[in-house]
Amino acid sequence: MVLGSGLGPLADAIQVERVVGFADAGLPASRVPGHAGCFVIGALAGEPVVAMKGRVHLYEGHSPQEVTAGVRWMAAQGVTHLVLTNAAGTLNPEFAPGGWMILADHLNLTGTSPLPGAEFIDLSSAYDAGWRDVCRNTAGSLGMALHEGVYAGLRGPQYETPAEVRMLRTLGADAVGMSTVLETIQARALGLKVTAFSCLTNWAAGISSEPLDHQEVLDTGRQAAVDIIRLLAAVLSVNATRP
Repeated sequence: MVLGSGLGPLADAIQVERVVGFADAGLPASRVPGHAGCFVIGALAGEPVVAMKGRVHLYEGHSPQEVTAGVRWMAAQGVTHLVLTNAAGTLNPEFAPGGWMILADHLNLTGTSPLPGAEFIDLSSAYDAGWRDVCRNTAGSLGMALHEGVYAGLRGPQYETPAEVRMLRTLGADAVGMSTVLETIQARALGLKVTAFSCLTNWAAGISSEPLDHQEVLDTGRQAAVDIIRLLAAVLSVNATRP
């Protein structure tokens, strides 16, 4: 799992066996508030997990390869299914802040890729359809609202203008953030299954008159973490033997 802004409390639900700092794993450190910068290795709902507590971003000045180094490290530890989480602004008027959206697809608007040279991969099913079904069904049984939509990944660090938000909505995006897409591309290139969730922390610019604030992102993420912990624990316990 990769835990996005304000979602560090997810790691508190893990029965910890050991912690590996980013530096000890050969990764650059994150300089963004809400990103601790370590791997938490243990078990969740009795299943082995590795949680990347925080991530590094393009807007910090890191290369696409540095941004996705954590995915490669986890794959080297034997991970076969990557669960990505992020904090995102909601573009869809029906998806209110404080809720969760499972990604059905994405728009890579970062202008770059983590793949070297001519490494062609098929992204027609970037996010595993079978696991999306499992997550939707499990969320329903828990009484948890789980939206499904398209995530637009931009470079940042500035938030989008109202005109850019209108453009993204025209392109079909339901949420926007500054991560996830490069990690998904890298994971699929390595043959990992990917499931991704956006914590909808705020209305995107122009949808609400309120100014955008990173502290709001962190606060909403901490509150919403409770729901995603319940969902992931239930998914793991019910589908422990799922291939």
